[in-house]
Amino acid sequence: MQAILAERGIVRATLAGIPKRDRADVEQIVIIAAWSAAKRGRYRPDPKDKPRDALRKWLHGIAWRQASKYFESAYVRRAVLHAEPLGLLRGFVGPSLDAQVEARDLLRAIERLEPRHQEILLVVDAPETLSAYAAQRGMSQGTAASRLRIARAMLALKIRRWRR
Repeated sequence: MQAILAERGIVRATLAGIPKRDRADVEQIVIIAAWSAAKRGRYRPDPKDKPRDALRKWLHGIAWRQASKYFESAYVRRAVLHAEPLGLLRGFVGPSLDAQVEARDLLRAIERLEPRHQEILLVVDAPETLSAYAAQRGMSQGTAASRLRIARAMLALKIRRWRR
């Protein structure tokens, strides 16, 4: 992360065409995207390049793609997606309260599971595959899949009990 943050200059230079009011937000998106991609193993520099030059090229590519996404977004193009634009201001705009409560309930249910069930449920979001997870722990893929199925069933049971 420190190496990515040290090269913020190339990101800022790439995003120079974006209005100042949105530039910091897009820069943050670029940094998060780069960090996420690096964690998932998507940063594979050419061995012929110097490490810093390879990182700068890679960050420039991410910033360039994020800038193009920014300019293609409806927000930037000022597209009116509603017949009455001021009608949007009358209602609540943002994440629904129900969705936030449901997400908190789900996190509480996961927190109440046994650590082994929590671990296998978190593998689903990890960059490694379930088969890689199984190989690291010396178990078969079928065993890992079975443990995931059992953990999901336990989570469903906790959620049902929580909502009653």
